[in-house]
Amino acid sequence: MFSHGATLEFEYDSDARARLVAESVTREIGEIDDDRSRTTISRSNRTVFIEIEARDVIALRAALNTWFTLVDVAEETTTAGSRFV
Repeated sequence: MFSHGATLEFEYDSDARARLVAESVTREIGEIDDDRSRTTISRSNRTVFIEIEARDVIALRAALNTWFTLVDVAEETTTAGSRFV
């Protein structure tokens, strides 16, 4: 049973950027989820939602750190990529 959870919301300046970030981090779900935590990602227009459920607070903290890092990298990549478009 997953007894701890958190929902992260990231709002972007455009639907396209939100889509790029969501698609980039969604690829990691199967690689990161384990028996202690699971994650779902969704998007509504310019907002990306990451919902994390965990069995304990240590697993929740680890998952939060991982997803914040992944989103940060995806954001930096979309910013760098936009300079070349």
